[in-house]
Amino acid sequence: MTDYFEIRHTVGFEETNLVGNVYYVNYVRWQGRCREMFLKEKAPAVLEEVRHDLKLFTLKVDCEFFAEITAFDELSIRLRLEELTQTQIQFTFDYVHLHPDGERLVARGRQRIACMRGPNTATVPSRVPEQLREALAPYHAAGSVNGKGV
Repeated sequence: MTDYFEIRHTVGFEETNLVGNVYYVNYVRWQGRCREMFLKEKAPAVLEEVRHDLKLFTLKVDCEFFAEITAFDELSIRLRLEELTQTQIQFTFDYVHLHPDGERLVARGRQRIACMRGPNTATVPSRVPEQLREALAPYHAAGSVNGKGV
């Protein structure tokens, strides 16, 4: 078993700029997509909570670029848990170019989210749902969870 959750993606022309490399905003889009697919596949009950009053607020997003990719490159976007507190989660995302000659890390991103509940005018922090904690357990980077366990 791997220590990451993965989605695969083939880069399309619409994701590239005039020069032909992938436009930076797409990396952030792929983070969101990977996070959504993780919830759909590994924590579907959390999606039901999102339909009611759970809100997952994105607090911070970043991405560091190491190499360019272009249209029709095959990618693996790999989500790992970096930190888990009572109310927040921080993920890392590795963007790996899947090439016949081998894998190459082309970018690495992070995303921090907060769990919140309540009406939009009175939203307050909320504990990370237990099903989400359990779903994340296999995907934490060694030694990165803040000592409280997953």
